[in-house]
Amino acid sequence: MELQIQAIKDRVREETLAIPKAKKLIDASMKQQKKLQSMSVYVPSHVPERLSILNLDSNKCFLQETSKQDTSHRSLKPDEELVAPPKEKKGRSTPPLWFITDNELDSLSTYMKGRLTLEKVNAAINDMAKYAEANAQIIAAPKKKLAENFWEKALELRDIAMTEGVKGKHFFLETDIRGPSLKLDNTGKAILTVLRHLGRISETRVGHHRVIILLKQH
Repeated sequence: MELQIQAIKDRVREETLAIPKAKKLIDASMKQQKKLQSMSVYVPSHVPERLSILNLDSNKCFLQETSKQDTSHRSLKPDEELVAPPKEKKGRSTPPLWFITDNELDSLSTYMKGRLTLEKVNAAINDMAKYAEANAQIIAAPKKKLAENFWEKALELRDIAMTEGVKGKHFFLETDIRGPSLKLDNTGKAILTVLRHLGRISETRVGHHRVIILLKQH
């Protein structure tokens, strides 16, 4: 009987000592929950997958095919170390993906909004980021890696990139618009109007080109 009583006392002591730890865990959990709730306010209800911007298959036509090394397909030996990928060059950033929210879309007049949906507009923003990334790659590519029919375009884009108001920003040309979500039709023009109104893009003319600049979130 004494052994049972002692065992009960030991158990009660262990539970008592565990109470402060449990309280700390509960407090930390509540703080984390409040933090996540406050962050969720700024997240749009629909965010197209950003990884799609990395799938720049449309750009492969202007980059000459380079020879593949055999080592890229062989497995690493146990005594070999993994080599870190080269760091992105300083000043080279990805185009901004500043999606709109339900509240912003609802704030538009019925005339401006028309039949646009949040999904259509944000998908178009994703397309624009792809166009801008494609141009940035052409501008940064060495001449030897560009196909001859793209060298003239590269020179033209570099000239545009150095003009006042465009320098240091991500941009694409009206002639770059070719889908899949953003097209030069009535819907596409309506989307561009909405994005100008909401401060996602600005426009300028350089020569005979209409240049659309992607703006960063303030």
